[in-house]
Amino acid sequence: MNQLTTKELSYIEDEIRAEEITAKTINWCAAQCEDQALQKQLEELAESHQMKVGDLSKYFNRSMHIQ
Repeated sequence: MNQLTTKELSYIEDEIRAEEITAKTINWCAAQCEDQALQKQLEELAESHQMKVGDLSKYFNRSMHIQ
């Protein structure tokens, strides 16, 4: 695996933060929702964004050990 530049690592950090914000925002929307079916869909969508955070964090942590 090639080493990532500081700029590339910064992009990964930015994407992690964006996914975290997205997940939190969708969870907030789900909490406001009275329609149970829509609430469940929103919670599942938020969970998928949270999973992306985990995947990106793993990649980021692995990249930090390479440099």
